[in-house]
Amino acid sequence: MSGEKNLTLLLQNMEPVLNAGDYVFSTVENLSQLPDMEKLLFFFREKEAVTVVLEKYIADEWNLKYTYISSWITLNIHSSLDAVGLTAAFANALKQENISCNVVAAYFHDHIFVVKEDAGRAMEALRKLSV
Repeated sequence: MSGEKNLTLLLQNMEPVLNAGDYVFSTVENLSQLPDMEKLLFFFREKEAVTVVLEKYIADEWNLKYTYISSWITLNIHSSLDAVGLTAAFANALKQENISCNVVAAYFHDHIFVVKEDAGRAMEALRKLSV
């Protein structure tokens, strides 16, 4: 499998990056309800509905409901999908700061969504973890 697996190297080199924008999680019954799927950051089908994640301003334009406004942090290291311990390590570091996180593991990087107001403290906690 492609990507780094060594936890020590992952933590030392994860380089958290705070992406610009505000992001929201919303739900739709069907993706065909959306005007432009290309504007989604990602979606996930669940039994109850389809969760969509997108920029807040787009959700507002489309009149989608949401309750959680987040910032998006990317760990800028190509982590392996079968690496062990990375999610636990950064989730624990954020937990120590009383910061909730929602995590998405994509093929190349891990992505962390935190409450918008916690973004600065989350970045600080992640940077400390990688020292």
